[in-house]
Amino acid sequence: MDDVLAWHRDEYTVSTDRSRLDLAVIHGYLARSYWAAGIPRAIVARSIDHSLPYGLYHRDQQVGFARVVTDHAVFGYVADVFVLEGHRSRGLARWMMRCILETPDLQGFRRWLLLTKDAHAIYQSVGFVPVAEPARFMEMVKRNPYNAAPTG
Repeated sequence: MDDVLAWHRDEYTVSTDRSRLDLAVIHGYLARSYWAAGIPRAIVARSIDHSLPYGLYHRDQQVGFARVVTDHAVFGYVADVFVLEGHRSRGLARWMMRCILETPDLQGFRRWLLLTKDAHAIYQSVGFVPVAEPARFMEMVKRNPYNAAPTG
């Protein structure tokens, strides 16, 4: 996807423009999140480089973020979704998810996935449901990967 997309609502914008992303804001939030605590800035940058990022902006300030890891054909994994504390309870995360799901290049997927500990209602409101057949899914989880001592 080469085209930059933008959606506007009141004083807020959701945009796929990589040049607008504020890595300090994104890394600052993710490094203290429950799912990516301690993540190095370089890994955040690399994760953005290899996915489709969505910035949420209040005027010119970044106040939220999400990214989609995708093959642009059949699958999308939504990751690193957040809205900064001072901008919550305005429906912005739900709106950002709707923007993601209506992105033209991401239509016709067989499957969308995401993980959440506490935002089920937001994702259910845009069509996500609990995994129907959890026994079919497998995972490999590395606890605290950013705090591991180097090996070798």
